[in-house]
Amino acid sequence: MYKTTNIMNNKGGSALINQEITNKNQIATKDKKTSGKSNNRKYLIENISSKVFMISAWISVISLLLIIGFVFYKGLTPFLFKGYSFIEFLTGTDWLPSSDKFGVAPMIVASLIATIGSLLIGVPIGIFTAVFLAEIAPKSVQKIISPAVELLAGIPSVLYGLFGLAFIVPRIQNLLNLPKGQSLLAVILVLSIMMLPTIISVSQTAIKAVPKAYKEGSLALGASKIETIFKVVLPAAKSGILAAVVLGIGRAIGETMAVILVAGNSPVIPSSLVDSVRPLTTNIALEMGYAYGTHQEMLFATGVVLFMFILILNLVLRKLTSKGEQ
Repeated sequence: MYKTTNIMNNKGGSALINQEITNKNQIATKDKKTSGKSNNRKYLIENISSKVFMISAWISVISLLLIIGFVFYKGLTPFLFKGYSFIEFLTGTDWLPSSDKFGVAPMIVASLIATIGSLLIGVPIGIFTAVFLAEIAPKSVQKIISPAVELLAGIPSVLYGLFGLAFIVPRIQNLLNLPKGQSLLAVILVLSIMMLPTIISVSQTAIKAVPKAYKEGSLALGASKIETIFKVVLPAAKSGILAAVVLGIGRAIGETMAVILVAGNSPVIPSSLVDSVRPLTTNIALEMGYAYGTHQEMLFATGVVLFMFILILNLVLRKLTSKGEQ
């Protein structure tokens, strides 16, 4: 009787053990199926995400190619199929569409002088402001100036033009006793203000990226804080500051709305800072609305010249960035 009971207990225990093993195997199988489904879902989401990212990148590239292709096709048509000379277009001083004369030399000169003049004013102010915010200003002052700079970057360009038309132009006219204050000088002053946010923000980031060890080493050797800034910090941040300057140039040379309001829009080569001028962007914006035929194509050719300036600036920026990374 005892042996029989023992055998039955052993059989019952074995059955329980087998049942537990079976349950564990079933649970493991379910877990494998669940994890497999989860992994498949993750892979599916990852593949879809990569495809979406790739499509977005190709949309950007295709959009750029379409813009470049369309502008160059329209802009180069007069020189490739209608017998106009591109050299005469660049060097000509008369812009008279009614007389079939198209010369953009006055616009090129106005754009270059306005850009260089705005750089001479805007770059020192922008870099000094960036140095002040990054190295000198207390946090209480930074909390006031930094948001102001960010707000300055968000102001629409037409409002800069209205400010220049209502504030800068009348003062130039009154101080210099001119018949009108819309001039190259007004363009330079407005562009100087417009490029400040770009130069300040990028330069500030470059200055803050300089390792603290550089500054600490300079101060330990007995240099003053100002000497450290000008002899250590700024040279170390040179590539970033140059990139800020190039971006400022791009903002200045590509501006349209603000320049229209303060330039005077006379298509002549300026002989002084108080002459009315017409930069490249202004020439396109003023006449594209009613131009047709060859006149319209020559405006696209003006866009080609402007595009070449921007392309050169981007190449310079890329070169400076690569040097900074090295």
